[in-house]
Amino acid sequence: MSETESWDLIHTERARLADLLTTLEPEQWALATLCADWTVEQVVAHLTAAANTGKWAWIRSIVRAGFDPAKHNARLLERSLGDSPEETLAKFHSSIPLTIAPTKDFPAFLGEVIVHGQDIARPLERDLTPDAETTVEVARYFASKDFAVNSKTLVKGLKLSAVDADFESGSGPEVTGRVLDLVLAMAGRPEALTALTGSGVSELWRRMN
Repeated sequence: MSETESWDLIHTERARLADLLTTLEPEQWALATLCADWTVEQVVAHLTAAANTGKWAWIRSIVRAGFDPAKHNARLLERSLGDSPEETLAKFHSSIPLTIAPTKDFPAFLGEVIVHGQDIARPLERDLTPDAETTVEVARYFASKDFAVNSKTLVKGLKLSAVDADFESGSGPEVTGRVLDLVLAMAGRPEALTALTGSGVSELWRRMN
């Protein structure tokens, strides 16, 4: 994909998530997500921060955080939280068309939007289905490189096969399922494993725990 095509896909997935967020009740913004200890509002603020952080801002932040990714993310997140869910959503809306990123790893940033979208949608039992071809691009990237998440290392020695898309990677005990669930598993979300089958699922579970 070209840089322009990558940004178009990122903008599309940001907008898809924003559409879902506009339907939430105020109390739902405080609910837990699949992402560690973050609430819905905190995940949205994290995505806003990511959309506004370029190379040098990212470097300054990680240095000030003592190279601690958790502190780095928490600091940036706080800056993007609004005084209310409505304000947090407005900040996210304004970030949708931005083309700011610290590196050229566009599939990783696309994956961030897709994975965090599921972090929000699944606990709320809301449907949020990213574009199929876009999800395959993320799956291929996650299987080939550790960036932000240790996805390649996590699935080393396992064969991943999608039942709903043209995606297959690796060799060894099999892990089979929808490509979106495979992406979530590679991103370290154990909740996705219940939708996967094959002899490699138990090993993947062991590696996550």
